[in-house]
Amino acid sequence: MADHEPHALSTSDALSLVNSGDGGLASAEASRRLASDGPNALPEPDRDGVVTRFLGHFNDPLIHVLLAAAAITALMRHWIDTAVILLVVVVNALIGFIQEGQAEKALEGLRTMLTASARVLRDGSPVTVPADELVAGDVVLLGPGDRVPADLRLLRTSDLRVDESPLTGESEPVTKGAEPVPADAGVGDRTSMAFSGTLAVAGTGAGVVTAIGRDTEIGRIDRMLGDVQTLETPLTRSMAKFGKQLTFIVVGLAVLLMAVSRLVHGSALLDVGLQAISFAVAAIPEGLPAVMAIALARGVQVMARRNAITRKLGAVETLGSVSVICTDKTGTLTKNEMTVREAVVAAGPVEISGTGYSPDGELSGPAAGDPAIRALAAIADRANEAEGRRKDGRWLLVGEPTDGALRVFALKAGHSRGADDRVSDVPFNSDNKWMAVHDDAPAPHDLPPAPAGGDDGSVFLKGAPDRLLDLCTHEIAPGGGVRGLDRGFWEAEIDRLSGRGLRVLAGAFRRGGASESDGDLDENDVALGGFTFAGLYGIIDPPRPEAIEAVAHCRAAGIRVKMITGDHAGTASAIAREMGIGDPDPATGEIPAITGRELEAMDDGELARAAAAHDVFARTSPEHKLRLVGGLQSLGEVVSMTGDGVNDAPALKRADVGVAMGVKGTEATKEAADVVLADDNFSSIARAVREGRAIHDNLRKTIVYMLPTNGSEALVMFAAVMANLTLPLTPLQILWVNMVCAVTLGVALAFEDPEPDVMDRPPRDPGEPLLDGMAGIRIAVVSLLLGGMTMAVFYWALDGGTAVGTARTLAVNALVVGQIWYLFNARHLREHSFRADLFTTNPASWIAVAALVALQLLFTYAPFMHAAFGSAPLGAAQWGLIVALGTAVFAVVEGEKALGRVIRRSGRRPGRRAPSPRRPATRP
Repeated sequence: MADHEPHALSTSDALSLVNSGDGGLASAEASRRLASDGPNALPEPDRDGVVTRFLGHFNDPLIHVLLAAAAITALMRHWIDTAVILLVVVVNALIGFIQEGQAEKALEGLRTMLTASARVLRDGSPVTVPADELVAGDVVLLGPGDRVPADLRLLRTSDLRVDESPLTGESEPVTKGAEPVPADAGVGDRTSMAFSGTLAVAGTGAGVVTAIGRDTEIGRIDRMLGDVQTLETPLTRSMAKFGKQLTFIVVGLAVLLMAVSRLVHGSALLDVGLQAISFAVAAIPEGLPAVMAIALARGVQVMARRNAITRKLGAVETLGSVSVICTDKTGTLTKNEMTVREAVVAAGPVEISGTGYSPDGELSGPAAGDPAIRALAAIADRANEAEGRRKDGRWLLVGEPTDGALRVFALKAGHSRGADDRVSDVPFNSDNKWMAVHDDAPAPHDLPPAPAGGDDGSVFLKGAPDRLLDLCTHEIAPGGGVRGLDRGFWEAEIDRLSGRGLRVLAGAFRRGGASESDGDLDENDVALGGFTFAGLYGIIDPPRPEAIEAVAHCRAAGIRVKMITGDHAGTASAIAREMGIGDPDPATGEIPAITGRELEAMDDGELARAAAAHDVFARTSPEHKLRLVGGLQSLGEVVSMTGDGVNDAPALKRADVGVAMGVKGTEATKEAADVVLADDNFSSIARAVREGRAIHDNLRKTIVYMLPTNGSEALVMFAAVMANLTLPLTPLQILWVNMVCAVTLGVALAFEDPEPDVMDRPPRDPGEPLLDGMAGIRIAVVSLLLGGMTMAVFYWALDGGTAVGTARTLAVNALVVGQIWYLFNARHLREHSFRADLFTTNPASWIAVAALVALQLLFTYAPFMHAAFGSAPLGAAQWGLIVALGTAVFAVVEGEKALGRVIRRSGRRPGRRAPSPRRPATRP
């Protein structure tokens, strides 16, 4: 019940809920509960064995086609061909087995977030115990750097701040307290709780364990991961449908062929069976699955060079179908490195360039050289606990992100830190909301004297602007000097900066130190006031500049980008506006954000409609992200989800393509994802989508290229049997043609560069058939051309008195050379092939042609090939005829292309615009 949620209970009621006390449990009681409730650990998942996982890669429609082809060749006792086909099957399965990570490893990633030990009160005294021995009712002690070992209801805190970004997406550490919060508060707003796997970054606290293992928030995500069902990729669905259709056609025609051969021509039953098997061998594209696997594997390599590591082969092509990218904010669109974006002094605002913890950046604006800026820089440097360090070419932060942002600002402002002259300080706490430092060194000479305090150093003060304004009587005037505090001006500036989604801090100083003789500064000294207000710092986790461009590329490609974050709505809207995500409200100019609380009140239908209509979602939980992805998928969208926190893992697993950040992403996120970005760069997603579209184009080209080989062979076999004529090709020769063309010319198309307009098209509808009408016409035309040419040259040679073996060799080579010419047609499905890049791009195509020519010369002239395949040598005149026929094939296909372009242009209305980048909520 909500009334019994620990975060909503008083500390005494929370202790009663778990039958504990302020001093923790007795050791005996803890042991009893451990034996009863089990360890504080996530349970081991049920996993398939290695053999089962490997065999699972054979459960694919394309592999079934290959296995059927192997069975057919085995029935024909063509053992070499059977072995070759089975080898292709095994290699294909091995590629998938090695390349694909197991999603269940996400659970292992979650376990890495759990700490190894914890400090608890047992029998009233603090002791250290293994974290997996914690039980409900234990009182855990927390300090800076401690990872929270279980879900805790906090009993007491002292300036405790916890980094919850991996769990909630919150970009700043959360200040925790012991006061209860509303029962319906989201995980990110439960300030009275500390959750397992999060990190205490400052302060101290104590809390009673209310949940362990699978009952924690991390455990709940663990269960969600186990329950999430991954979906088939669009390619898998298309190929399954295509395979069924092809099987139906082949079986139907084979039955018809058997009936005609037996009933009309009176062929022997054994001959009828062999003819049907020969026809099936001709019609089934047994090399297609292997070629497609090679194309996908090549895509994996290309994407790896672009910092996108693909863990599942199918994800490569699915990226090309993505219509919506749902992305986390912190660490994905932004750097997860707090940065002072703007400073404000009485002389005006100052913009600060540069992002993250690198000191590279400049101050700009008329007030950039004002003395108050130097004062702000000195305050940012002195009232600070963070340090920046350079390691392996990257700047890393040691300390809190906000202090890190201020430290970098001081460096950008030219403040050179001197010796550490700190005498004493008053740390930040949640009551005062400021930090004060008494520094023995005098204030910089260009800081004007404050009206209060002595000469023993200075006090530097930073913190919440409203608290500092209460302590100030003066401000630094433009150009230097001191004047009375204009509180109205500063409050207006605070509102302006907050409206931009910036976190606002203020800086102030005072000459003179502590009032007591011991020199230690305390809260009472600060409360005396008399400070001079220096100005404001506007801090934000800034967008990645390259991500802004990537979002624009995605929208231009018809892909909607949606931000789903655990951060606050104002911050999310501000970042969305900078990123170009969503459309501003005409009345306010702001990007509207839907909160997790609003999503909670929606049923699945309402949520799906909200997911389609809005682009920014804030204060979301893992369940919200999962529901949003599912809602978009229910509308027919192909969804990619990106993120870096463990809270993103379930949605990543459910998405059509899950994309994790490789540098700052948690192990749970990486293991649940299909693609891992090695550079944490959102722009890599846009490049991956481009490559995915190119891969789909190349797969389609490969299919349109390869099927006419089978279509022509099937036509030759079907026509010859139906007409009761001598077969132009033997089954073994058919297998030879299929094999050599697949492993050479078929593979070549996988290396084609992306078409120039690949990112100008709208996303491909995953429901569309694998082959459209144009492709079907092309396959039919080329099948008739190649089949007719093969039959014509064979029967012409027979009529001229040529031996059957020589005539069949002539037919085989005519078919292969026709395929070579058709390869150059297929490199551009719609545009003409009379272009320079036919010769200057894709050297793999020329290597493939050279390899195939060598194989065919071997087939034609090697004596052992004559014995194996019944081939025979050809003369120069016969080769001339073959080349002429191939050239004719090329010319006819180019003519068909030109006709298609004319038809498409005539059907296009004048002034017709490209599709809008914003997709409709549903597909027609």
